Amino acid sequence: MRDLLLGMQPKDFDVATDALPEQVKRLFRNCRLVGRRFRLAHVFFGRETIEVATFRAASAPAQGEEPIPDADPEEGEARVLDESGRILRDNVYGSIEEDVWRRDFTANALYYNIADFSLWDFVGGAEDIAARRLRLIGDPETRYREDPVRMLRAARFEAKLGFTLDPPSAQPLERLRGLIGAVPAARLFDETLKLFLSGQGTKSLQALRARGLLSGLFPTVDAYLESHPGSLVEKLLIEGLRNTDERVLADKPVTPTFLFALLLYGPIAQIIESMPPERWHETGAIIEACDQALRDSQEHVAIPRRFALGVREMFALQPRLEHPRGRRSLRVLEHPRFRAAYDLLQLRAQHGLAPREMAQWWTRVQEVSPEERGTMADDLVGSGPAPRQGSRRGPRRRRRGRARPASSA
Repeated sequence: MRDLLLGMQPKDFDVATDALPEQVKRLFRNCRLVGRRFRLAHVFFGRETIEVATFRAASAPAQGEEPIPDADPEEGEARVLDESGRILRDNVYGSIEEDVWRRDFTANALYYNIADFSLWDFVGGAEDIAARRLRLIGDPETRYREDPVRMLRAARFEAKLGFTLDPPSAQPLERLRGLIGAVPAARLFDETLKLFLSGQGTKSLQALRARGLLSGLFPTVDAYLESHPGSLVEKLLIEGLRNTDERVLADKPVTPTFLFALLLYGPIAQIIESMPPERWHETGAIIEACDQALRDSQEHVAIPRRFALGVREMFALQPRLEHPRGRRSLRVLEHPRFRAAYDLLQLRAQHGLAPREMAQWWTRVQEVSPEERGTMADDLVGSGPAPRQGSRRGPRRRRRGRARPASSA
């Protein structure tokens, strides 16, 4: 309903009902129950998935209080909070009048009654949508403690909807942002994709930094950006996110691999620059830096192995793209990560972090016939000797105090 009131096309529709998850499953053979923290029913219609949630009771037990049992304790039907107030499980069911108080923001607490096509608004959500105001339901600190991801959702909705978080909802963020670290890493991975791969990645980054929340999600990325303000790496990240937003809005495919390569560019370059200078251009050093940066990030955000390996391969291919020599170098065109690595090279060259002429060379190679490719590769052999250890493949000199990553990174 929120998107419809804003004149936007909803990406999906969720259903709320007084039917228990097991009752929904009995009604629909094409249904699967998911989730332990929040028990939900997913009803499948072809490629479409309708998420069905049962109305939940409003009040939560005090911290340290015994869980409230429901229909089947063995199935985890209870409400459990940890000592910080974070909800670990909430499957105590109630009425729609109670359920509304379990929603996060007023703009997300509108119900459309299909029986009479009426809009049910218990908390002034329609008024807040009209004012483009983002307001938490209930006491902000309590609600953030129940689910710290609500802080990230606040930044995401500010970016996506152009809403402004109202002062009482914004005030606890700085004090409570450390709670994000207690959220399961797999859940933060999902939230990262929603933030950066939904067409508003550039604005999401701005909102996260403005609210001081990036440090809870990606501490090393936040630390790098804070210590290198206005750096070429920051410009590369913003431009890369802008390009990704354009692809999403044009309904073109995007990949988390490229996203994490952008986010971790600064930390990877910083790790390389902490090594002895003679190692800065080595492929082994680049892979070592990637692995370290990924490990640091995975302490907070679960990055699946296939995406982590993709990041390593993208960065490891950069020296081969910067310094092709002979026809054997053309084999890289067949590498499954070539396109992503090429896009990264183009982005680096655009910001003076890689040779612009080599980015242009690889663009041209993809446009010509195989015979012409061979000629172009042969011409490179005669253009001069391959770079030696410690040559221009190492990092360029810093200018005006701005951090510059190693050109091989």
